[in-house]
Amino acid sequence: MQHLINKYNIPVPRYTSYPPANFFHENFGEQEYKDAIIASNEEQPELLSFYFHIPFCRRLCHYCGCNSYAAPEDNTLERYIDALHKEIDLVLPLIRKDRKISQIHYGGGTPTFLPASELAKLNKHVLDAFDTIEKPEIAIECHAGWMNEKDWEALVEAGFNRFSLGIQDFDEKVLDAVHRKALAMPVEDIMTILRKAGASVNMDFLYGLPHQTVESFTCSIEKAVELQPDRLVTFSYAHVPWAFPRQKVLEQYGLPQGEVKSQMFESARKVLCKAGYQPIGLDHFVREDDELSIALKNGQLHRNFQGYCTRRTTGQVYAFGVTGISQLGTAYIQNTKSIPKYIEKLEVGTLPVAKGYALNKDEQITREVIEMLMCNYTIRWEELAQRLSLSVEAIKQATAYDEQRLQEFAQDGLITWDADHIHMTSEGKLFVRNVAASLDKLMLKTDKSFSKPV
Repeated sequence: MQHLINKYNIPVPRYTSYPPANFFHENFGEQEYKDAIIASNEEQPELLSFYFHIPFCRRLCHYCGCNSYAAPEDNTLERYIDALHKEIDLVLPLIRKDRKISQIHYGGGTPTFLPASELAKLNKHVLDAFDTIEKPEIAIECHAGWMNEKDWEALVEAGFNRFSLGIQDFDEKVLDAVHRKALAMPVEDIMTILRKAGASVNMDFLYGLPHQTVESFTCSIEKAVELQPDRLVTFSYAHVPWAFPRQKVLEQYGLPQGEVKSQMFESARKVLCKAGYQPIGLDHFVREDDELSIALKNGQLHRNFQGYCTRRTTGQVYAFGVTGISQLGTAYIQNTKSIPKYIEKLEVGTLPVAKGYALNKDEQITREVIEMLMCNYTIRWEELAQRLSLSVEAIKQATAYDEQRLQEFAQDGLITWDADHIHMTSEGKLFVRNVAASLDKLMLKTDKSFSKPV
């Protein structure tokens, strides 16, 4: 494995979207966004997925690569909440009323920084405007370091049915080094409250942090398995201090490098698989009866900006809040990163668009190809051709398909392939981003910066 890490542990996109967000540009404004929303009514998927970005944190973790900001000391929070409702009122009239909501997600920052009563009002604002599918996913990311029993119960009453607990690590020495507050109450008690409410629970962990070892990280995963969350994520820490300068402080402790990080992931994977969890995509693990596991077995796993999902729940994403990214059928739109500018624009009735990207036909096709590979570890060209109503040859021509490059991957044991399919091997799955990048015309000549796979 080490020789593969040495060769393939090079910067490549994560492909949580295609094209990656650093290809978005400023020549895309409010009118283009409105036009894209109207066009999205006739595009697929038809379902609605709403995202709310809550950027505030009580204190900032050093590792964070999210768009997060320290808690405001003036009336900014109240104005921000009001701006969210104003943005909803500008967007919703452009969406066809017979479409249904399948997902509502809150990310951050720390979404639970907002009082549950305000979160409930935001949910109601969109839920009053549209019907929902059966069992819609209403999810929120939670920082359990700041929450007591009443806080958890209030979120359940606000309508949330999926909770992502940002554990990161159970080792308080690790948490202290990265400036993250440890859990405010025993995790067992949190699970009891949420299970009693019939909610689904995700747990998020991060490997590659200071003071982590293979043994210590394995212990955290073993403790998580005992609690039996529905889903568990093991994110690889991406050290990109040129993009997020606060990460640089972690260098004083030293950071686990490629081989050690690979061992951490592999050890965690073995623990989770032994406990009956099914690997999903790059870093997710779910119970075998989870709908994501069933979708993977059927080759129908999907992904949008809300994360991995099924065709049942996937929708075009309409994002609200500072830095929020909308993912529509043929366009991406990102809101401004400036909280004052976001508020000011909405207070005068203007959508706070900062940049966007309109996909051409080849890019729309490439997005489908890369998504199939990243989600299902395989590309079945004929299946794609039928779904897109195109020939296999037309799909390959839209990408950077290169048989010599594929043969090199095959010789290194990363894939098996022929004219009809590309399939990642068990050993090659760690480098699925590399194979995806080889199919991406945008990567043939780019000056963009990306993180490494391991």
